[in-house]
Amino acid sequence: MAIRFKRYTQRQLWYYAKRAFWILISWTAISNIVFFYEYYTLIEYNALTSEYDFKQSFTANLIVGVMAGLIGGIVTVNLMERWLRKHSFLRALFQIVIIYTLTAIIVSFFGGLYYFSEELGVGMFNPEVVELMIPFFGEFIFIKNFILWLAIVIVTLIILMVNEKYGPGVFPDFLMGRYFRPKRERRIFMFCDIKNATGIAEILDEEPYFNFLKDFFRDIAPAIVQTSGEVYQYVGDEIVVSWKMKHGLKRGNAIQCFYSMKKIIRYKRPRYKKRYGLYPEFKVGYHYGDVMVGEIGQIKREIVFSGDVLNTASRIQALCNELGVEILVSKEFADINTKLPPRVKREDLGEEKLRGKADEMQLVTYTRKSFSKKKK
Repeated sequence: MAIRFKRYTQRQLWYYAKRAFWILISWTAISNIVFFYEYYTLIEYNALTSEYDFKQSFTANLIVGVMAGLIGGIVTVNLMERWLRKHSFLRALFQIVIIYTLTAIIVSFFGGLYYFSEELGVGMFNPEVVELMIPFFGEFIFIKNFILWLAIVIVTLIILMVNEKYGPGVFPDFLMGRYFRPKRERRIFMFCDIKNATGIAEILDEEPYFNFLKDFFRDIAPAIVQTSGEVYQYVGDEIVVSWKMKHGLKRGNAIQCFYSMKKIIRYKRPRYKKRYGLYPEFKVGYHYGDVMVGEIGQIKREIVFSGDVLNTASRIQALCNELGVEILVSKEFADINTKLPPRVKREDLGEEKLRGKADEMQLVTYTRKSFSKKKK
């Protein structure tokens, strides 16, 4: 377990911790909103009896909400999200319902233990209390809450998947119509291309090659999401990632994305070699600048970027092989990207001619020192 835990960097753990925290807060808030809605509805219809204990009911509800948020944020949602990625929808849905049912029973069991123990004035695990829990799972209140929270879990998964598909913050912008009218933005772009993709396609048949690309794009997705990147396009064996300036420069996110991708692929290299007989190597090019961004399309609407910065970033990436590097960025971007990942150093390469460009451009690469091992 300790060895497996080392796979996760502090940045990755922080990403999952933040997500778990917001699920905890959101689900607890939803639980309390539902509780108070039902409470004031009962008051309105004079349905509360003298036996009703507000503190007892509220505490039981809070226990259920917090436990659901903790289990859902830390374990359940991550498992369900993984199943939706790896399996067909129907199979994943079946697994989700099974794990959700088990979780609902566990959470409701502890909430019910508290409620009935307070009702009877005995300990939570008193046999009388436990005996009351068996018929509780067939009552209307449990069935109603079971259906309600199943809907909440599914909506949460949809939000997480949509947010991952469009990138952090993109889907809300799309819903709010932020890009309905074209606007100018300053952004960072990374073009990532698999090395020797043509040769790999010749070695593998069409279907294995397609699965090879599918695995690669799926595996590097966490690196993009955890550095606040937005996937702009998949073009054959190439992926284009974009960052808003504040997100890409914060903590060196844009450059960190490349090194996080390398770490993931290095870890999964044995699986690739076993499945395909080879593993993906890739190169990236970065540039930043002003682009026009807006919604395009009638049948299928997309947010599209337009500007010379994309062409330039693509040309920079194309020079990687010629210069013998895996990462290449414009000096303009390197000058403003002052925060770098640990042990990463800048190396200026001078001016180079980009294909299709009249003027030469100053380029920069980065190198990363490995940890030095102490001699015993």
